[in-house]
Amino acid sequence: MRWRTRWEKVGLVSAMALPERAQRALAGRPVTRDGLTLATDVQLMLRMQRLARVPGAETVPLARGRVVLRETTALTAGRGPIGSVRELDVAGLPARLYSPTGAPAAGPLVVFFHGGGFFCGDLDTHDGPCRFLAREAGVRVLSVGYRLAPEHPFPAAYDDATAAYEWTVEHAAELGADPARLGVGGDSAGGNLAAGVAIAAARRGWPCAVQLLVYPAVQARRQSRSAELFGTGFYLTAEFMDQADRYYSPDVAADDPRLSPLHAELPDGLAPALVYTAGFDPLRDEGEAYAERLRAAGVRVELTRFAGQIHGFFNIVGVGRSSRQANRQIASELAARFSVLEVT
Repeated sequence: MRWRTRWEKVGLVSAMALPERAQRALAGRPVTRDGLTLATDVQLMLRMQRLARVPGAETVPLARGRVVLRETTALTAGRGPIGSVRELDVAGLPARLYSPTGAPAAGPLVVFFHGGGFFCGDLDTHDGPCRFLAREAGVRVLSVGYRLAPEHPFPAAYDDATAAYEWTVEHAAELGADPARLGVGGDSAGGNLAAGVAIAAARRGWPCAVQLLVYPAVQARRQSRSAELFGTGFYLTAEFMDQADRYYSPDVAADDPRLSPLHAELPDGLAPALVYTAGFDPLRDEGEAYAERLRAAGVRVELTRFAGQIHGFFNIVGVGRSSRQANRQIASELAARFSVLEVT
């Protein structure tokens, strides 16, 4: 680890552990927008990133941007304890199986797809949150790396995700998974893929007990109030989203249902959905619109908005309080969803 990164981490961890009053003094006046107030520790973290001049992945060359995302997520996610981690090949794709201590021989498993705008992100950027989710929810998490744009544009990521889920269904026993308690999940671009996989599962008759969608990107080339309000200053930027569109789907219709699940024809038998949005996230409105669309189609939906959070809070499990608490709630509700299902 580089010297600068090491000391940045020391400073971030120390500041994020301070009492709320001290954090407020360092963060400055509360940030309020759209009737919401940004969490104090999140505001402080954003200020520290600006002072450290941490570049956005969209502001540097592609290879460097991918490294930047690994570095920034490592700072905020940490490397929490977990029962075991296994490297796998899933349908020709790299994957990691996270198993909590004491996991049953045939228990629940979530196939997870990482975020990163379809051009950044990998197993390493989401190692911390996958460890956290597996440990806190008491479920196995199979994190799958898919091909990235621009080297592999649409529909490569979608095809990889559906192939990975089909492989998981066929190899459930080898993974220690109960076929009746399989689910799919993802954050941001990964939430897009998870939504697409859930739709494919319903159409193809694959078992899927839950879809876990964390601030899912369900509308390409979005034009929403939240995108206008929060496109600068809150981690995910309009520039990043534009770059994602240029890299992944430059010549694809924005209403292609494989690209924008918000426009998909929703089949019968869709898995119950746990949908989470962040108040200060450009993707907030489309995620909530998708939750309402699922409800209208008769899908059981639990929608939660974490009002004081930003896009990327899913990766903030190693520092601070508010984001970690949000992720504990996600893990708890995922565990509760699986607990109502009978073991086959």
